[in-house]
Amino acid sequence: MDIDPLIERARDALTNAHVPYSEYSVGAALRTADGTIHTGCNLENANYSNSLHAEEVAIAKAVTNGHEEFDRLAVSSGVRDGVTPCGMCRQTLVEFCDPDLVIVCDEGDGESTTYVLGELLPAAISAKMLSEAADEGATNEGEGADD
Repeated sequence: MDIDPLIERARDALTNAHVPYSEYSVGAALRTADGTIHTGCNLENANYSNSLHAEEVAIAKAVTNGHEEFDRLAVSSGVRDGVTPCGMCRQTLVEFCDPDLVIVCDEGDGESTTYVLGELLPAAISAKMLSEAADEGATNEGEGADD
């Protein structure tokens, strides 16, 4: 079976992963609406909370290069286990991508599983949600003070 070209780019990216602690390399390839592809790999740090995930690296590269619209993301691990973006990466993707962003996860041997971002993180915290909550909070200010 033919391998999705975006998965091939994710596989290429994972070869640069810096994973001395987990030894679990991940690569991501993010395609913009105009067809530009930005890749990323995970970069571990001895202080684990400072580690960067492949999807975050790819989106950071895209955004810092002026891209704002994305249509497809491929993710691959060195063991081709169908890895999906973790919760933190899903939330980062929600910040910059629409819920219909297609996410293709490499299962190996030309196989993949496809999701959309909204399926992987259906009740995401979004800028719209925070704005609506702030608006409602402003509307409710002072209520209950005299009750």
